[in-house]
Amino acid sequence: MDTQVIIITGASSGFGKATAELLSQKGHTVYGLCRRAMEDTQIKYRQCDVRNRENIRSVVEQIVAEQGRVDVLINNAGMGIGGALELATEEEIDLQMGTNFMGCVNMCQAVLPYMRKARAGKIINLSSIGGVMGLPYQGFYSASKFAIEGFSEALSAEVRRFGIRVCMVEPGDFATGFTGSRKNSQASLDDPDYGPVFKRSLAIIEKEENGGLQPAVLARRIAKLVEKKNPPLRNVVANLEQWLSVVIKRILTGNQMVGILRDYYKS
Repeated sequence: MDTQVIIITGASSGFGKATAELLSQKGHTVYGLCRRAMEDTQIKYRQCDVRNRENIRSVVEQIVAEQGRVDVLINNAGMGIGGALELATEEEIDLQMGTNFMGCVNMCQAVLPYMRKARAGKIINLSSIGGVMGLPYQGFYSASKFAIEGFSEALSAEVRRFGIRVCMVEPGDFATGFTGSRKNSQASLDDPDYGPVFKRSLAIIEKEENGGLQPAVLARRIAKLVEKKNPPLRNVVANLEQWLSVVIKRILTGNQMVGILRDYYKS
């Protein structure tokens, strides 16, 4: 397999770091984008905030100047905010949607002109099982991932004729630093109506995440998508129970699925 020039966002930890390391070990030229400065002998780290379009444009231009092309973009950067939808602040909503969804959009818009000129390229967007079903008390996280689903599907239809392939990875629960870095709404925790239920749901969420699969599992799946000429649009990576939940979601009525989610998360 030929060496590919790969950009991956959110590469300082979790999925991003594991994937960047694996792809580098396979001989690819990997640029890891993250907000803080990092150094590595194999991964070419670049400091970049995916919410800052000018910052992104400058970094992508530098990479193209060095390598002459971008073969693969992996949009992995993301974060989570927990809490009741009713009580979410404008700042919390902007941070959640700006990082997860607009960060993906910003990166795609910066890289696509080079891929389109080359008539080749691959874009892999990190969605989530939370982008297939609306998770209680993770509503804006789910909204950001639902947005990535719709964006990716439409983008795939638009750019396929240029030789560009778009696909999504939909992870279930994984044991990463995501759990510890989640920002939880203090207003939701303090609210007499939402607070007790939110805390109960949050305990279930954190238990499932901490007992989830290892990041290396996802890294191996992404590496396979990088190497695959025509990858499937959607790729669920989860344990059997969560994989089945995605299948069931396609069969049940909306009310039935909401009932299952309410029972599972004790909401």
